[in-house]
Formats: sequence, C-alpha cells, structure tokens
Amino acid sequence: MGGTAVATQGPASGTATDAATPRPTLLFTAFEPSGDDHAAPVIAELLRRHPGLKIYAWGGPKMASAGAIIVERTGDAAVMGMPGLAKLLEHKRINKRIGAWLDANRVTVHVPVDSPAANFPICKLSKARGIKVVHLVAPQMWAWGQWRLKKLRRLTDLVLALLPFEEDWFLTRGVKAKFVGHPLFDHVLDLEQLETQAAGLGGGNPKIAMMPGSRPAEYLASFPVLLDALRRLRADFPDTRAVVAVTREEVAEQLRQIAAQQGGWPDELRIVIGNADAVVRWCDFALVASGTVTLQVARQHKPMVTFYRPSKLMYHLAYRWLVSTPFYTLPNLIAGKKIVPELIPHFGDGEALAVAIIRLMRQPGAAEDQRAELVKVIKRFEGKCAGTAAADEIEKMVGLV
Repeated sequence: MGGTAVATQGPASGTATDAATPRPTLLFTAFEPSGDDHAAPVIAELLRRHPGLKIYAWGGPKMASAGAIIVERTGDAAVMGMPGLAKLLEHKRINKRIGAWLDANRVTVHVPVDSPAANFPICKLSKARGIKVVHLVAPQMWAWGQWRLKKLRRLTDLVLALLPFEEDWFLTRGVKAKFVGHPLFDHVLDLEQLETQAAGLGGGNPKIAMMPGSRPAEYLASFPVLLDALRRLRADFPDTRAVVAVTREEVAEQLRQIAAQQGGWPDELRIVIGNADAVVRWCDFALVASGTVTLQVARQHKPMVTFYRPSKLMYHLAYRWLVSTPFYTLPNLIAGKKIVPELIPHFGDGEALAVAIIRLMRQPGAAEDQRAELVKVIKRFEGKCAGTAAADEIEKMVGLV
C-alpha cells in the first residue's frame, strides 16, 4: 500500500507569467522515495528530448537532479500503510497549496507517481481544471481496493503500468493502461564488476543475502527475525555466512542497535550499504522482506524466501479484509503461481524462515526449479525501457509528437 510523506517548502514555484505561456507544462507529484526513483528517469528523458519543456514537481532530490523545478520537497518522511491524523491534515494543507499553484500556472499534463492515497485528491484538483492526468505506477487495485476503480476512471487519462500483468487487468476493467516496463531493468548489470565486488565479501556455505526492507516500519520489524533465522541456520550449518543489504548508513546504524539488544552483532554477518546487486551476486539464497527488491533478486535468478511482518493490529483490523490477491510476492504475481515461498503475514520468529531455506538446500530440484521460473519472470521485462516508454506516452499526451 502506498506511503505518504510530509512536504517541505522548496524553491520558488512558477509565477503567473508561466500561466500565460502557451507552451506545454508538466506537473509531477511524488510523495515517497520510490516515487522519486520512478519519476527521475522519465523527467530526464523528457528534458533530453525537449530541453525547453517546463516540468514542475512536488518531489524529491532525484527529480530535482533530473531537471524538474521543485515547488515543494517531499518524500523525507514516508509512512508505510495507513497514515495517522497528523499526516492526513498535512496532506490537506499540501493539497490546498497545490490547488492555488494550479490556479496560477497553466499545466498541460499532471503525472501523479505512485502513492494513490496522497495523489487521488490532487488528480481531482487537476481534472477539475481540465488538466490531463497520466498515472506513473499503477495503483495496486489488483491487490486491494477494487472499489476505487470508479474513482480511477474519473481521475486518469492513462495508467503507465510497471508490471506485465497490470495492463490487461486495467484494460478489462475500463481503465486505459500501458505496460512500460520497470525502471529496475532499464540498465544492464555489469556482471564482471559485481563478481569482483562479491568476491570481496568472503565465503560461506551457504551464503545468505538478507534484505530487511527500505522503510523503517519494514526493517525494524523484519531484522530481528532475520537475526534469529541466521542463528538457527548456523546451528545446523556452522559455515553459514550472511550479508545484510541496506540503503543508507542511518539504516545500518539502526540495525546495529537492534543486534546489540539481541546479544550483539554476529561475527558471521556483514553489512553492505547501497549495493544490493553485489550482495545478490554473492549469495546462494536470499531472505527477503517482500517488495520491489524481490525483482532485484529474481533478476540474478537467485532462490529466495520472502516474508512480511505487518502490524498485528492493522493486519487484523484492515489488511486481512482488504487484500484480495492470492499472492503477495512480485515474482509470484507475475508468474501467476507460487514459485517463491512466501511467509505473509509472518508474526513468528526466525524458525520458519530457516526451515524454508533448508528446504531449498535439501529438497531435490527445489532451488533449480525456482531459478528456472525466475528466468521466465524476468523475460517478461525484456525489450522494455520504462523511462523511455513512459516518456513516449507522456509526450503523446502533451501533444509534442
């Protein structure tokens, strides 16, 4: 489910002079770091083709680096799941500021990026002003909240989908959609470099990659379970070694604090910051908090076990009643069947994770079969460049081609 974030005042917005200019103007709105990631290459590609194009954004640092004019900075306080009252009130204030900005600036196309809960009210503001709306990243209505389809039909002219099954899903429900590919696959992996980096991580038998998630709610909940799973694996396989992949030094420090509360940082565990691909290259198996990183692991055809630890209260009050998909893990959703073991929701300790890894190790054909299925999943993205394809569709909507 999409996160929300607080916006902070950024560089000065466009002026009434911009509103009087007839040339096309785009507005991107993104409210969490993943949205910043998804939007940046599309913005960069559009400006490469049309250097004079005006692109404004409620967005993050990557969108700014790509060339967008940041009206307000967002994404610094993303929230997983359902936001609290303070966040809802803040978004109401953000929406009011966006509405005033739209009144002062003539926008041709609004591109909301992910975060449907935060973006839908802004889409309503845009449509009321006759602005076309192109969603970048399809709202996960196939997983939960299909009752929102009627709202989406009203509030979009096109949905740019990142997953191969989403285009047909939306089209058959009356929503115009186009599969553009996933940004994760826009760049070819430098396998030679990754092999060199992986060699520097040392040996182990087995070698376990640990992916605890990127949001605080995820890694704070998942890392204690990963530590327990490692200890249990070590009890049966003393040569087990693990590497945990994190996005930032601040996350690494929080994980060290968690380990300190659970008997200290294990000698057999290393930590790598900002290079998950090298960790995946190094490993024999991966333990993954379910999310986009499962595609990163699948890209190198590494057998994995996925899990997710939601809040017990929120799960029993809402998630278990709202989520309708038979699978949670992206490779399983794309394959249309269970090819990756998923423990979702998982409220226990690390035993089930350790057992699932041991099953992949010992059950004849288990790891090989999963690798073969992951190859098929990744082939679904071949020939697609998400940044280029999304720019193509937005370019058409703006009327530049």
